[in-house]
Amino acid sequence: MTSVATTAGADAVGRRGAALVVLCFVQFMLVLDDNVVSVALPSMRDDLGFGAAGLAWVVNAYFLAFGGLLLLFGRMADLLGRRRVFLTGVALFGAASLVCGLAQEPWQLVAGRFVQGAGSAMASPAALALIALLFPGSAERARAFGIWGGIAALGGTMGLVISGALTGLASWRWVFLINLPVALAAVVLLPRLVPESRAGRAARLDVPGAVLGTGALVALVYGLLRAGESSWGDATAAGPLLLAVVLAVAFVAVEARASEPLVPLSFLSFRFRAVANGATLLFSAAMYAMAFLLMVHLQTVLGYRPLAAGLAYLPYGAGILAGMWLSSRAVARLGMRPALVMSFLITAAGLLLLSGVAPDDGYASGVLPGMLVTSIGCGLSLPALTVAALTGTTEENAGLGSAVLSSVQQIGGAVGIAVLVALATRRRDGLTAEGSQYAATEGFSFALVVAAVLVALGAAVIAALLGRARPPEGTPDV
Repeated sequence: MTSVATTAGADAVGRRGAALVVLCFVQFMLVLDDNVVSVALPSMRDDLGFGAAGLAWVVNAYFLAFGGLLLLFGRMADLLGRRRVFLTGVALFGAASLVCGLAQEPWQLVAGRFVQGAGSAMASPAALALIALLFPGSAERARAFGIWGGIAALGGTMGLVISGALTGLASWRWVFLINLPVALAAVVLLPRLVPESRAGRAARLDVPGAVLGTGALVALVYGLLRAGESSWGDATAAGPLLLAVVLAVAFVAVEARASEPLVPLSFLSFRFRAVANGATLLFSAAMYAMAFLLMVHLQTVLGYRPLAAGLAYLPYGAGILAGMWLSSRAVARLGMRPALVMSFLITAAGLLLLSGVAPDDGYASGVLPGMLVTSIGCGLSLPALTVAALTGTTEENAGLGSAVLSSVQQIGGAVGIAVLVALATRRRDGLTAEGSQYAATEGFSFALVVAAVLVALGAAVIAALLGRARPPEGTPDV
């Protein structure tokens, strides 16, 4: 009997490990598509005949669907089944990737990107919820999230390299077609590795809350995207942002009265998760903006070609992986709060180092030190933030918790890019008379100093508030 039980236990552990591998590779694919099109945009424009405004929507359509639909699909995963929603999202993402790869008209590519974003909004929070439930213990959950975050970060870094290589050596269409084997493998393998899970009690989807919440997120993301392209005072940006505020207020009022709300206010007000999500918002704003600004700086000021700029990011991926490996150990030894404060301060120091990169600096002496320090701090932060943001989630709301975290990351990234890029542009334009390279460098430096301040503010929030928010039993000490 003992040997049979041991074998069964080993099989269960093996299936969980295999499931984690599949879920991580899907996340790699999803994160890859966040930025894989950036290097290929000129080739898409030339092949399909995009106008300047239309080309931006190859990127924006994805983020609009992804950021706007996360909350809705995260809750649907809890109610309808997380494995079902995940597999549906992966299949939808794969089909949309095929449409993008075969597109002959601009509208076909933009429509495919929108559907890709919707598929990603279904798959990503459901996958994170499945991992949270597959690894319930705090230590093993931290390790699983470390692996998940490392693979995701690697996807973000490799997207630039893979996009440059495929576009230069083959065709931009392969940027999308390479998704098909991963999607097919996930759809075939995951049902054999992960049982279905859903909320234990029967509940109906809160339709008014779903409409208002989704509308608020879509309006917010759209307004932020427009603000990044034009200005905050432009009607096409200010109108959607104002609408987002109105819909958000209506959403809170409806949820307070609903018998089965889409997002229970008690879930959002749980202090430990609220502090973690607030810190994530600040962290995401800084890091998304840094990645965007550094890629532009490498190419326009330092003179890197697209593939060289992508390859320059490889040490960043290595640093994140090293930080991920250290993260669970830091939390176990120091506790959640000190480990997060330390990791945020390391990240802020790295951003300050990057802000000092001058036009005549070499890669090894100028870019690399700040990139490595920033990436290690980022790698230390991400798993601990994820564990903290999903603290106390159960069979009833794991998908919702994952969706809230993902929504916070996306909104933080959109805000960061819109605000910090605007600050960098304003600073650059005010110094253009001093020389274009000098002005661009000053704008880049100023924006990264602001990013460092945001991360330091996140560290202060964690230090002041996380320790007062009592996590449930089983969470690493704060």
